[in-house]
Amino acid sequence: MKLYIKYMVSLRCKMVVKDELAMLGLHTIAVDLGMVEIVEEISIEDREALRVSLLRSGLELLEDKRSILIEQIKGVIVEMIHYSDKTPKVNYSEYISEKLKYDYTYLSNVFSEVKGITIQQFIIINKIERVKELLLYDELNLTEISYKLNYSSVAHLSNQFKKITGLSPSFYKQMKQKRNSNLENI
Repeated sequence: MKLYIKYMVSLRCKMVVKDELAMLGLHTIAVDLGMVEIVEEISIEDREALRVSLLRSGLELLEDKRSILIEQIKGVIVEMIHYSDKTPKVNYSEYISEKLKYDYTYLSNVFSEVKGITIQQFIIINKIERVKELLLYDELNLTEISYKLNYSSVAHLSNQFKKITGLSPSFYKQMKQKRNSNLENI
């Protein structure tokens, strides 16, 4: 049986869900971002207990089909941008459509209607968050980050970064370095 969980977007969330299911005596087959598959059918009482325990951890058990689909779309995007070393060779719309087995126009319409932003805007926001993360790690330069996240150029990445954050990537990185040096002087 598959269960869909909102806000399950990290490895830590996956561990929390796995632990909560184990406490209820339920056995997992697979735990992915936003989805868990268990061996047993879940009783109404166990479903309610799981719902309550997940809420305490900031997670939410989903019941509505549209909400489940939105979380699946978000999960594919987050996994693609934050947890995959390879960017898809096809464009994002094809990748998401293939992964979820739905027509992209349908996915796009449902996502926009429920979230109030387009899938493309959600992808851009997540890519910029990933850029921030990579800038803070200081392991890759901007050209390497641009290539890793499938930007057409460093200029395109920089323009998008500035549009979303209001800062240039280099200024953002300088702010991080300045904060670190201030902390060292305390």
